[in-house]
Amino acid sequence: MKKVPELFGSMVFNEAVMKERLPKDVYKSLKQTVRQGTALDPQVAGVVANAMKDWAIEKGATHFTHWFQPMTGITAEKHDSFISPCADGTVIMEFSGKELMKGEPDASSFPSGGLRATFEARGYTAWDPTSYAFIKDDTLCIPTAFCSYTGEILDKKTPLLRSMEAISKEACRVLALFGKKVSRVTTTVGPEQEYFLIDKEDYKKRPDLILTGRTLLGARSPKGQELEDHYFGSIRPRVKAFMADLDEELWKLGVNAKTEHNEVAPCQHEMAPVFATANIATDHNQLTMEMMKKVADRHGLVCLLHEKPFEGVNGSGKHNNWSISTDRGENLLDPGSTPMENAQFLLFLTAVIKAVDEYQDLLRISVASAGNDHRLGANEAPPAIVSMYVGDELAAVIQSLVEGTDYKAAPAGLLALDAAASTISAGESSTNFSLRLSSSKLLEDISVLDEKYLIPVRMTSISNAARIGDESVSYVTVAQGTVKGPWTLLEGENNCYAKDPNDGAAWTLQYTADKLFDGSSEVGHEWISMFKTQIEFPMTFVVDMGNAHIFTNFIISDYSTHQGNYRDYELYIAEEYDGANTKWTLVAKGKRDYKWTGKPTDYDFPVQTLSAGRYLKFQIMKAEYDMTKGDYQFGRGKLGDVYGEGL
Repeated sequence: MKKVPELFGSMVFNEAVMKERLPKDVYKSLKQTVRQGTALDPQVAGVVANAMKDWAIEKGATHFTHWFQPMTGITAEKHDSFISPCADGTVIMEFSGKELMKGEPDASSFPSGGLRATFEARGYTAWDPTSYAFIKDDTLCIPTAFCSYTGEILDKKTPLLRSMEAISKEACRVLALFGKKVSRVTTTVGPEQEYFLIDKEDYKKRPDLILTGRTLLGARSPKGQELEDHYFGSIRPRVKAFMADLDEELWKLGVNAKTEHNEVAPCQHEMAPVFATANIATDHNQLTMEMMKKVADRHGLVCLLHEKPFEGVNGSGKHNNWSISTDRGENLLDPGSTPMENAQFLLFLTAVIKAVDEYQDLLRISVASAGNDHRLGANEAPPAIVSMYVGDELAAVIQSLVEGTDYKAAPAGLLALDAAASTISAGESSTNFSLRLSSSKLLEDISVLDEKYLIPVRMTSISNAARIGDESVSYVTVAQGTVKGPWTLLEGENNCYAKDPNDGAAWTLQYTADKLFDGSSEVGHEWISMFKTQIEFPMTFVVDMGNAHIFTNFIISDYSTHQGNYRDYELYIAEEYDGANTKWTLVAKGKRDYKWTGKPTDYDFPVQTLSAGRYLKFQIMKAEYDMTKGDYQFGRGKLGDVYGEGL
């Protein structure tokens, strides 16, 4: 069994090798160049070149090449041997710092289309010390950038390095405003490589595949694409052997090949590496694609890397998992648990959104190869666009910033729509829908009612319209509300009394219990009791609230004309009502002392026990009064103002 840690990076001139083979001062100077982007001392380059040559020869290498990425989608190489002739007819193995730092490839590295105007393609290659050198096919490959004699960029590595440097410079400036001292900010990429594997003998029978990389004619398979379980299906032994061989080759080259699985189309598969710095990741992806083809050939297979080799089934995308992080390991696009309060994250997020918006044409052009445009459009899809999806929660955060509103993410499972969809009628600009709050979530933590939440609502279709634009997302504010009547009285219809009408105009009002719970504040919607009326305590009222509620507090307006009077109150909640057999839960109780103010006094007392229920029982447990005052009235109160905050 192979020892993977020993195998990994065995063909790479990485930091471990540098520490072992380079003098300490040379190693420090090289690392400073890599980390800070400073110029490389030619003398340092000479020492590095000699150490690199000795290491490569020990690994069996005989040649070296400046390995770069022209604008052809593949890599370019021109091999030179290490030999240098001597006067006595023998040779020695040499590799100078000059040869390491700069090369001068000819125009044959580029396709000319029949016109060999070599001066347009001639230029220099320059060593990229931020990407490790490696050995491939007994050749020391030195990652380089390429530019013309006149300064034009002729490869894909140089723009990448320039963009990384620009991002690092500006990001460090921004982070300094947050009080963070950062030397360098780097972009990271984890490119997922999808591919097809087909038998070599079948491949040879298809000139269209050989010449173009995709099928130009033919019919779909009789059964079509009916492999719903292919993605998570078992990997066939022949393919597994290929993947094992591929992993070994990639690990030797320091490529962090991590995940391998079937893809959704027949004979389609995927390899996903662990993310790396953007320029290293692009080098590794070029190596991955090359190794896929070589290893497949050893197994009697052909690896198709065309983006859309077969009509009617999924093409092969290359998802780039991109991010940005500091040299201290901080991911600048990590929202954390409270993205709305993470100013640093919001700043970098909006910067990325702004960049995509302003440079969308450039982004689109960068992937507009013939093969990829065929995958994105062809005959099966609309034209490709550049879009961003940040998820519902981040979309709500961004919208709240735009509108200047408060925002807090609703806990999972707290809110739900009664209906999955609602329709805005023709000629109207709005529609109504109902939101439900989870009783179980509220009972776990009632403090969620102290917040306001933005809930995203997305339009999925518009009749007689060409498209749905940016207006397709809106937001509604959800907050705690007041629970009031009208409620249905179930018990207590006789617990309201009136004195002789001849005793005063105030007592001509009719006090009926059903009026106590209609939500009105009109005079007369009160309970009342008289000294001369025999009252049995507790005085009980039971109402059906129509829907289940969770109460956080109650307010009762009550008054008495006497100093020192008081009452005891109790409130109960029940999920179901069964008369005397009802299982009530005591949720609140309180005692109120009164002072005459000439108007009702609001009595606010908190809930002691959280409980959800549809039925409310309100009881006056006891009432005492001062008979020396000469007034027989001992109190009255308005139950229409009993309310709670909840569902």
